[in-house]
Amino acid sequence: MTTTTTTRFVSVVGGAFLGLTALSASAATEMPPLPDVTGDKVQADGDFKIKFSIGTTESGAQYRGLEYFEKIVEQRSDGHIQVDLFPGAQLGDDREATSALQAGTLEMTMPSTSPLVNMFPQFAVFDLPFLFPQPEMADAVLDGEIGQQMLEDASSQGLVAIGWGENGYRQLTNSQHPVEKPEDLDGLKIRTMENDLHLDIWRTLGANPTPMSFAELFTALEQGVVDGQENPWITIESSKFNEVQDYATETNHVYTPFITLVSARFWDRLPEDYQALVRDAATKMGDYQREVSRTLNDQIKQDLKDSGMQITELSPEQVKVFQDQLEPVYEDWRDEIGGELIDDIREQVQQAQEQE
Repeated sequence: MTTTTTTRFVSVVGGAFLGLTALSASAATEMPPLPDVTGDKVQADGDFKIKFSIGTTESGAQYRGLEYFEKIVEQRSDGHIQVDLFPGAQLGDDREATSALQAGTLEMTMPSTSPLVNMFPQFAVFDLPFLFPQPEMADAVLDGEIGQQMLEDASSQGLVAIGWGENGYRQLTNSQHPVEKPEDLDGLKIRTMENDLHLDIWRTLGANPTPMSFAELFTALEQGVVDGQENPWITIESSKFNEVQDYATETNHVYTPFITLVSARFWDRLPEDYQALVRDAATKMGDYQREVSRTLNDQIKQDLKDSGMQITELSPEQVKVFQDQLEPVYEDWRDEIGGELIDDIREQVQQAQEQE
């Protein structure tokens, strides 16, 4: 059963991506309906309760995915597993919720990969620029052997990793002028997360990256402390950045997944049949949540255009100029992230592009 509380937008601190967050009520009504539950009832001994915490709010795509997870698990367990949803960082931000899983005081969470980099350095691969030209290429990597191996690697330190979702692509906004090429960024003060790789990206492009907390960002933009920022479309709209930023560029420069985590202490108490049910529900949740995320992304981009924001859409040739300038970032971070992992992902993406 879902815990319904009044929530407000809460920033996910500690380097977490603020991806799919608050959405206007009108757009929220256009979410795809929850799919029907398929599969037989699962019978096992015991009754269990799952507290599932996320940093984003009830009106975003991530929470919609959790509602589908709740529906699957409760129906197929015939009510023997109850799921309580806690959006809006009620039980802590991504890092705090992950720590609670390790301590056994929380059963599930679904953070972005970025705040987990200190625990799993290979997750920094998802902070590399222009790694996935299209979201379907991210799907292929995450749902294939590479993604499965990363889930297995993350199933340690008191955690069990059972699936992927979508936080999405980050886009650039600014108050000065359209950005179509790296030279347009010269000297622009761009707010970033406190993330060394992200700082490296914007310095390499010629901007002046300025790390600050998300809570301070709107005021900083309004007062001209910084010229621009980068976040997914849904965050740009929900935070009303279009009121203080006239220009946006659909850069799609970083794609970030969500990862579904379970407390190992809780997992070990679940009968194997219920483990299989929860794992299957997490997979179906991730697939559905991606669908919702991409539907909302298109809606919100159009809403921002309609509000008067000037959005620059880069051609493939323009994107390549940014990519070429950022190639040194890959070399700088190769040893820390793992050269073999980077090469494997880029090879799979290249093969997918050649097949198009």
